[in-house]
Amino acid sequence: MTALIAMSPEVAALALSPEHLERLRATTDLSDLVVSDFSSPEGRKALARTDVLLSGWGCPRLDAAVLADAPRLSAVVHAAGSVKGFLAPEVWDRGILVSSAAEANAAPVAHFTVSAIQLAGKRAFRLAHAYRNGDHQDPTTDPDIGNHGRTVGIVGASRIGRLVLGALAGRGYRLLVSDPFLHPDDAAGLGAELVELDTLLRESDVVSLHAPLLPETRGLLDDRRLSLLRDGAVIVNTARGALIDTAALTRHCADGRIDAVLDVTEPEPLPAGHPLLGMGNVLLTPHLAGAMGTEIRLLGEFAVTEVERFAHQEPLLGQVTAEDLHRIA
Repeated sequence: MTALIAMSPEVAALALSPEHLERLRATTDLSDLVVSDFSSPEGRKALARTDVLLSGWGCPRLDAAVLADAPRLSAVVHAAGSVKGFLAPEVWDRGILVSSAAEANAAPVAHFTVSAIQLAGKRAFRLAHAYRNGDHQDPTTDPDIGNHGRTVGIVGASRIGRLVLGALAGRGYRLLVSDPFLHPDDAAGLGAELVELDTLLRESDVVSLHAPLLPETRGLLDDRRLSLLRDGAVIVNTARGALIDTAALTRHCADGRIDAVLDVTEPEPLPAGHPLLGMGNVLLTPHLAGAMGTEIRLLGEFAVTEVERFAHQEPLLGQVTAEDLHRIA
């Protein structure tokens, strides 16, 4: 069984340690190449003898034309999160097994989100902006500051949404969750109350988005729904920027009625001079909640273990089926 690594060399260096490469060589005939261009003669030749593709950020899109050069390909193991952007439907049509390290990528996103929620409860971003501008107010007795007893609403009981709920449960929060596929008993098991989205928005102090971007969730938080938020509420988005109507969010943040912590935007990045970039009640980060730097090694570890499972004919823990695509990010 021949394995080929397909990602940018920079990502490969972070994702795969020498020990990982040794483990791959112990179970596969690992190619010495790291391919980031399937159209080159070298890339096409490597594909022709590949059974397992270990992909990652920087992997070119696998469409029908590429698959025609990969007659032996039986599995794609993606050392990253979403596979939607680079795998065409023909991959599943051919019966190729697909696995994603989305589970490993979920942990850094959840850690980032929990930190953002806690800092938002302290109004850290708004107060830091004021402090930099010479406003040295003492917030100690401000009843709008603090995390104890606050209501946090989680939109989407995804991998990340569940991790965030688990991290917040039992820490003095009231937890709400909205997810059309979640049963009330399962929500209770996560320490949360299952409610309709509009109810969650009305009752939450902090709303954190963890829904996939689908046709039916694009613009999920539009002007009407943003208007439901109580004054002083905070939106945290580490999912997909297009879940929120950017123009509507800009209007709601501009008058200081609500705050936002945005790791993703629509468009991404925002154009220079966009109003959100200059607001003291909005923290913008450059899509860094997911695995970065040293954390990419977590994705490599998951992917290498998946290749080993495939080599031993064991079920893949991160398998993504064609039926999954309509509900995942």
